[in-house]
Amino acid sequence: MAKPEPTDTAARPTRALILHPDTRGGDRSGRDPHRALDEAVSLAAALPGLVVAGADVVRLPKPHPGTLFGSGKVDELRDRLADDEVELVLIDGTVTPVQQRNLEREWKVKLLDRTSLILEIFADRAATREGVLQVELAALSYQRTRLVRAWTHLERQRGGLGFVGGPGETQIEADRRAIDDQIARIRKQLEKVTRTRELHRAARAKVPYPVVAFVGYTNAGKSTLFNRLTGAEVMAEDMLFATLDPTMRAVKLSTGGGNPALDVILSDTVGFISDLPTQLVAAFRATLEEVLEADVILHVRDVDHPESERQAGDVAAVLEGLGVDPDVPMLELWNKTDRLDADRAATLANVAARRDDVFLGSAVTGDGLPPLLSAIAARLSADLTDAALTIPFDQGAARAWLHEAGAVTAEDAGEGGHEVSVRWSPRQRAVFAREFPQVLEADRAGDDTAEVTPGGWSP
Repeated sequence: MAKPEPTDTAARPTRALILHPDTRGGDRSGRDPHRALDEAVSLAAALPGLVVAGADVVRLPKPHPGTLFGSGKVDELRDRLADDEVELVLIDGTVTPVQQRNLEREWKVKLLDRTSLILEIFADRAATREGVLQVELAALSYQRTRLVRAWTHLERQRGGLGFVGGPGETQIEADRRAIDDQIARIRKQLEKVTRTRELHRAARAKVPYPVVAFVGYTNAGKSTLFNRLTGAEVMAEDMLFATLDPTMRAVKLSTGGGNPALDVILSDTVGFISDLPTQLVAAFRATLEEVLEADVILHVRDVDHPESERQAGDVAAVLEGLGVDPDVPMLELWNKTDRLDADRAATLANVAARRDDVFLGSAVTGDGLPPLLSAIAARLSADLTDAALTIPFDQGAARAWLHEAGAVTAEDAGEGGHEVSVRWSPRQRAVFAREFPQVLEADRAGDDTAEVTPGGWSP
């Protein structure tokens, strides 16, 4: 008897139906429900192995506590799922554990809400050890709140005597304890990874190039811009959450006026999104803390998106939640101008012309980027001060540090050491004072009247 040919079920994509619940009071954030549905479809497209079999906005005057939707809509959707051979339902909103369990029973399919979907995407995209651990921690924290058991046979033991003692430890309690153990283990591993990151950050601080952090809504074009400016090969595709792990590269920016080029570090970070799950915000806080170290923040906006203003508000809310210093200079690149029609481009150009912190451009074509880079260099150079230092001949490490930091503008050999003219930032001066205090102390002892001024050094 011939054996049946094996079927490759692993390669078969999962058919998914996407539903956006639209309450009577409007969308959860006041957004147009159909645009919110489009974003949910884009989220689904970011997860490999899924085929979107359909997507609908479902009116929801009053959420049902047990099944989210009313009984009529549940029956209607059950028939549709069966006819379309749907295996996964993605609900673009919050679904309680009870609602999820009941709907999965009724529909005989797997169900994910918005938070679960984003967690799935992050789990698929995380590349570094820290990213993988952060996603796992966020997923476990989310699962812990969704443990639902309704079967008494899962009680593992019975406590007390006779009928007085109630059920002992149930399966849900055992599951919760197991998750707590895993969370504790992952947090210990994350502490080690975080300490390594702090060591790397401390190493960068010894040559303290200013940091320019890219922030923006997911798919705004941050990674495309990063690749164009640095020549890196960070994943940049037209999909949500194409980049998760932060990437940093050093580049040189021209400061003009015959001054030496400015060495800066560009940092590409994970994109933001509306209603980002709190578990992910907490888990990725260490990653997003690169933004807190920035000297300039560049907000990349997709001005071709119909809800660009609302996306900008979501980004601002996340930055505020992170505790970003409002005094840190922030510039905006209104990106994807290559997709705009002439009238829209002219309107935005008039708006940008009235502001000194907004620049129109395209990360794809490179149009409009030179003025932006000049503005970044100007912001970073605004706090630079000139000073004259005498570096003793036996302090070669201090002299090498200044050269490596790109702070030396002129140098000559004197009787007591190297006479060095420097142009540096407050951060560079602070780190130099910490690393080589004896040089500055000797300099002050040699000339008590010396002072540093923004325009130069004068006795």
